[in-house]
Amino acid sequence: MNRNAWSRNVSAGMAGLRAGTVLAADGVIRRLRGKNAEDANASRFAKKEARRLVEELGRLKGTYVKVGQMMALFGEHFLPSVLTEALHHLDTNTEPLPWDQIKPLLDRDLGHRADELEIDPSAIAAASLAQVHRACIIATGEQICLKIQYPGLAEVIDADFDAVVRLLKLAQWLPAGRDFDDWLCSLREHLHNEIDYHREAAIAREIRQYTQVLDRSRLRLAVPQVYSQYSGSHVLALEYIDGYRVGADYVQALPLKIRNELGSAMLDLFFIELFDWGLIQTDPNFGNYLIRTTADGEELVLLDFGSVLRPEQRFLEQLCRVIVSGLAGDEEEIVDGLIGLGCLSTSSEPEARQLFLDFCEHLLEPLQSKEKIPASCLNADGHYQWATSGLMNRAAKKAAENAMSRHFTVPGRDFALITRKLSGVFTFIAVLNAEFDGAAIAQRYCDGGSGSV
Repeated sequence: MNRNAWSRNVSAGMAGLRAGTVLAADGVIRRLRGKNAEDANASRFAKKEARRLVEELGRLKGTYVKVGQMMALFGEHFLPSVLTEALHHLDTNTEPLPWDQIKPLLDRDLGHRADELEIDPSAIAAASLAQVHRACIIATGEQICLKIQYPGLAEVIDADFDAVVRLLKLAQWLPAGRDFDDWLCSLREHLHNEIDYHREAAIAREIRQYTQVLDRSRLRLAVPQVYSQYSGSHVLALEYIDGYRVGADYVQALPLKIRNELGSAMLDLFFIELFDWGLIQTDPNFGNYLIRTTADGEELVLLDFGSVLRPEQRFLEQLCRVIVSGLAGDEEEIVDGLIGLGCLSTSSEPEARQLFLDFCEHLLEPLQSKEKIPASCLNADGHYQWATSGLMNRAAKKAAENAMSRHFTVPGRDFALITRKLSGVFTFIAVLNAEFDGAAIAQRYCDGGSGSV
């Protein structure tokens, strides 16, 4: 380990040790005062130390920030809510590296092919693991973008991941147990997938082929073309596509009919990924999508494929079973599906089963028939009001309550990733301020098991 990595790990470890000491003392004090020890998670001290830990991760930058963001996205089932809330405030804006530090990596990966490109040395985007530069293929004039991984990242990614886990354990915020250790191993694998550009390029090409055979009169999706000749282990070259983020003023000003179409497309995409493709984008980050105007109207552009999950067929079958039986209100079938997913066992107590049943009921609310949806969530036409329903706040509260229960069991990674994905889909639709019937889309897939378009 180099000197810089060692100092980063020591810094993270000291932050964790301090937080663990403060929280332990806080818990003792609260017990002496007769308060529930579990309430320490929401105490003033805990909130202060959670913010301090997040600030330390933000200062260390790089992989530390990415791991913190992953914990925020996928940790709601086992991390205290005070910590996940703080982790959600990790700054996603990263200062890009100077071009003279990035160019040598590009030259090593592309060799003489780099001379075929006119590259803007100023990054158009920067994140925790890579930055993006716009370029032009000199011979053809084609506009592309180059996603360039930060130098040395692959060599420190495991050490940085271990440091964050050690930090959280010192702070007494990570549970113990084999199930959780298995979850951490799969989370590490997920992180490695994020820096495997050969894998990402292959998945991008596969999904692009799928989208090109869709019926565009019903669903308009676009995926950038991969330029293999300008890609490598640390560089990914993609077609440059211009468009708007979902929160842009342009998108917010679109007529309700168009916003409903875009929201429906996002929900349709979730079911297509699940039922038809078996490839699920698990990162709900809004930066992974653009909305652009074409001659046919607005379309949804899919951008990032580093966190795409390819679940085993058995998992997909059981997940579909949970969704279908959840919409049908068949609790026995839901439980059997959850057992198949590894969220429950045949010996799970009734209370544990009820925790997962309640969580599934909350999460599937927008996909139910209107008779099963609270009237306050529907507009005058009986369509679901995604923005004003408060669904995500209610579902997050339910997840936090479940995690505090002694009957709670840690769900498998894939299940946690899918629930976060669906939450991200619903949040995207809520930001569009769309109002439409989610049940009609869900039923199209659940009736026959496939809704290919």
